[in-house]
Amino acid sequence: QVQLVESGGGLVQPGGSLRLSCAASGFTFSVFAMSWYRHAQGKERELVAGISNTGSNTIYADAVRGRFTISRNNTKHTVFLQMNSLQHEATASYSCNTGCRQPLGRSWGQGTQVIVSA
Repeated sequence: QVQLVESGGGLVQPGGSLRLSCAASGFTFSVFAMSWYRHAQGKERELVAGISNTGSNTIYADAVRGRFTISRNNTKHTVFLQMNSLQHEATASYSCNTGCRQPLGRSWGQGTQVIVSA
């Protein structure tokens, strides 16, 4: 059974940073590209960042490029999202999934909530 568990969200002031983690199990993690998505209130879920199976290649949404960094540790079956210089528009529920440009997983978990507020 594929399981993805996100953590690391919270309340942060504008300009602050958070590091999200996604712990994966139930599949051969190192074979799959991984990605982070966010779903903000009143908006559609959008791709934030993706990373190849080895971690050698990454992609980012224009809105976060230069401020967010996706990485992975294949030994620990975990993908990370370092979020710097956070602003209000980053407020959303963040979820991870297999795949890079499109989600491959059939369902979404609850994600981890990020709230950027003064």
